[in-house]
Amino acid sequence: MSAEQMATGENRPVPPRPLDEIDHAILRILQSDGRASIRSVAERVHVSRANAYARINRLVEDNVIRGFTARVDHERAGQGAAAYITLKIVQNSWRTVREQLGQLPGAAHIALVSGDFDVLLLVHTPDNRALRELVLTRIQSIPEVLSTRTLLVFEETDLDPA
Repeated sequence: MSAEQMATGENRPVPPRPLDEIDHAILRILQSDGRASIRSVAERVHVSRANAYARINRLVEDNVIRGFTARVDHERAGQGAAAYITLKIVQNSWRTVREQLGQLPGAAHIALVSGDFDVLLLVHTPDNRALRELVLTRIQSIPEVLSTRTLLVFEETDLDPA
């Protein structure tokens, strides 16, 4: 809950502050290089270090930036098998299923989607044996999961947001 919400006693989410071109430029820089220094960011967007620092803090506070991570080559990191798994789930069980899927080893992305299935899950595992175990033992044992389909990833490329 934000300070504004606590002061007013409201529980509804505060709408996000609008982003300007400098904010968008900062986001592109940090998506491309999460380790970029404040000084470097400030120079690249032509603002003072104090301004860049304040803007980044505001983006973090507003949950526009949800964290800073490393982009990993999964194969080199021992996670050579990847798959998108589609799931059909019991109606109104999204939150429960999302929580359980988030606990799975190798779960990288979970999305509630429309179409022929309800959930799209990206996983990385050491090999196909571990992938098989994950799908057949862990995912299919979740009571709210009605069915799954596994799509093996042969090759993947992270796109540069810049």
